[in-house]
Amino acid sequence: MTEQLDYTPRPEYQRRLELRTKELKHLETLHQSMGRYRILCFVLICAFAYASIGAKLLPESAIGLPLIAFVVLASRHERIIRRLSSTRKSVQLWKLGLDRLDGRWDGRGASGSRFRSSDHPYSEDLNLFGPGSLFELICAARTRRGEDRLADWLSYPALAEEIVQRQQAVQELTDRLDLREALALSGDEATACVDLRPLAHWAEQTMSPPPPATVLFAWFFSIAAVATTIYAFAVGIRWPVEIAVAAGQIFAQMRRKRDRAAADQIDRMLKDLAVLRDLLGSLEPESFQSERLRAIAARLAIQGQPVSARIRRLAAIVACRDVMRNQFFSLFGILLLWNTHTAFALERWRAENGPLTVDWIEALADFEALVSLARWRYERPESVFPTIETDSAVVEATGLVHPLLPRATAIANDVSLNSVTRIYIVSGSNMSGKSTLMRTTGVNCVLGLAGGPVCAESMRLSILHIGASLNTNDSLNAGVSRFYAEISRLKQIVDIAAASPPALFLLDEILHGTNSHDRTLGAEAILHALSKSGAMGMVTTHDLALARIAEEPELHAINVHFQDEMVDGKMHFDYKLHPGVVARSNAIPLMRAVGLDV
Repeated sequence: MTEQLDYTPRPEYQRRLELRTKELKHLETLHQSMGRYRILCFVLICAFAYASIGAKLLPESAIGLPLIAFVVLASRHERIIRRLSSTRKSVQLWKLGLDRLDGRWDGRGASGSRFRSSDHPYSEDLNLFGPGSLFELICAARTRRGEDRLADWLSYPALAEEIVQRQQAVQELTDRLDLREALALSGDEATACVDLRPLAHWAEQTMSPPPPATVLFAWFFSIAAVATTIYAFAVGIRWPVEIAVAAGQIFAQMRRKRDRAAADQIDRMLKDLAVLRDLLGSLEPESFQSERLRAIAARLAIQGQPVSARIRRLAAIVACRDVMRNQFFSLFGILLLWNTHTAFALERWRAENGPLTVDWIEALADFEALVSLARWRYERPESVFPTIETDSAVVEATGLVHPLLPRATAIANDVSLNSVTRIYIVSGSNMSGKSTLMRTTGVNCVLGLAGGPVCAESMRLSILHIGASLNTNDSLNAGVSRFYAEISRLKQIVDIAAASPPALFLLDEILHGTNSHDRTLGAEAILHALSKSGAMGMVTTHDLALARIAEEPELHAINVHFQDEMVDGKMHFDYKLHPGVVARSNAIPLMRAVGLDV
């Protein structure tokens, strides 16, 4: 377990924001100046053209001076525009970082709503995905596959050795802000998430490179078309051009089906390839010490050559094909068999790199998931990595708080579930913090089992499967009542507990959809089944009859509760966990407080 970090991220975020904002203002000034200079050069070109061609005051070569200046200015202006776009994205990046520190992040990131599933044993109950979720808070992935990987880590616990390797990698990446900024700014477009599935699908399609004879034929027809065109301009005889072009088009038509297969889907991925190229290019210069990061880096190098160079070559081929969209160039492209030659290049690239491309994307996805956890670690310096226990089932934490609650107001609690105390029976009044305690415990276990840090002063955690019943609802479409939905989830949790590794169960108001007698008997039977399977967990209740279950020694259960008090007609909570059974209820005082005559 690592110690809490001794820094605050706000000053560094603020410093970077101020630097990027200053740079942005400078670039905006240059952008405006370059625009004016280009207009001036255009006016000079017109003036020199009139003076040299119309009035004969200057030699015709004089027009080349403002023309060269215009080209140079245009090239420099284009670079400034690209830097301007990148700097604007950087300003937004650090503004959003400060907003996350202030708790203003809801609706500003990738929500991960596509990962929501009512069948998952805990994701809906712990608010892992969707607007305002844990995923939205921590995800920093630029690719859809990176989002998938992070969601997978949050949805299923890793093995102990894997968790330790992820912790080491996250720790190493925590303070690499320059790397995270470079990853966030990858690509020329402000694309939120790049879907690389079409690239992976295209790369996996097996296709042998074109035979040398076919390539020679293509070059012969292209050279013949160019040579006969030059001959036609020089001599004025057109029929050789017509024959050469016709022969070339017949050859291209014979190749059309194969050429289309070679370029299927990839033609639409120019912007996505630019993002992938920059993502890999940002990662490759880095040197790493942790085992997991070094393994990722090794997957992204072939015979010592960076993968980004190969992606850059693929992007260049696609860009060359994209030139055919220009109506002026397309005429020359037809003459040169442009699409055929670029299709050849795509076939050669896929034959050489296709089988490796999926592994590159998967390695990048791993890295993006680690970067997401590292950003979360940097922005929560008070967080720690849990110690992963392998000898026995345990969830022990001091100073545990919910990661989605404001840090300034979140109340910390201690939790200790182990071989001595396996079950917390949590009683307390409405709104006192019972459900929050279970969500706090569950979501921190999810983070710890994903290889990330947890919001606690210290934590010991074993590999556990989690099952929760906190948000079960009825379904009109499926014809399922809330009670039936709850017992279905309870059956799922019992099945999970029967498997390996042990289970952590979180049950809110267990069986409250039935009468008190059946609830007590049913809850007792379920807790016995869970305890017999080696599971541990928490169950909340308003029914104090259920609290007597803790007296059964085979359950290894204890009663804990949350307190409240009514002050001047308002309910006050301390949100602190206390031993024993709650002494009073607040339902009647609350009803009176809102004006009900009870």
